[in-house]
Amino acid sequence: MPTKPVIPALSLNFLKALQQNNNREWFSSHKENYLEALAAIEIFSDGLLVDLNAHDIIETASGKRSLHRIYRDTRFSADKTPYKNNWSGHFRRATVQRRGGYYFHVEPGNSYVAGGFWAPDAKDIKRIRNGISHDPEALRAILKSKKFIENFGELKGEKVRTAPKGFDLKNEAIDLLRFKQFILVRKFTDDEILNTEFIEQAGQTFKNMRPFFDYMSGILTFDNNGQSI
Repeated sequence: MPTKPVIPALSLNFLKALQQNNNREWFSSHKENYLEALAAIEIFSDGLLVDLNAHDIIETASGKRSLHRIYRDTRFSADKTPYKNNWSGHFRRATVQRRGGYYFHVEPGNSYVAGGFWAPDAKDIKRIRNGISHDPEALRAILKSKKFIENFGELKGEKVRTAPKGFDLKNEAIDLLRFKQFILVRKFTDDEILNTEFIEQAGQTFKNMRPFFDYMSGILTFDNNGQSI
């Protein structure tokens, strides 16, 4: 039986050391440790991609290509530390009818699996809000389901302070209409992400996002009469 891809302690320990030594001199002298830790994360990400493609269609070609660079862009930031203190990667759903994306984040004391819509454009936001306003109970049923609450607790994301343009504060769905990001997050402890079962837990968490993704994809790709937009 093939060995399950895991996040080894060395990958987490590298990040812990980097948090205390976030400078180019230290990083350069520990480049071999970085490459060893990165290789393990690439294998883990490949495993996640295989799992995702078993129940979804993913645009990303490989786990390695899904990963975000550890090097920070400091050009326009007051924080000039050169490296991120985490491993992370994202997987975009493929085809026009499958909207949304998956994300994983490994950081000492702050690891999580997430998915949703981080920065929908104005056209998508309008369609989402119109769809919610037309039938808010369809989304509420997903958010109130036992599986959703056990995995994600609640819908997360930035919100507008009052009513979005074109909607009344008295709208029955105003609590949902205020969202301008639509994100699902499940956190994991350090012990959980180092466990051999973590890849299965992360993969199942992604799979449990599907009712939400299917709902949002329907709003974004079909009109109220079921016709493709």
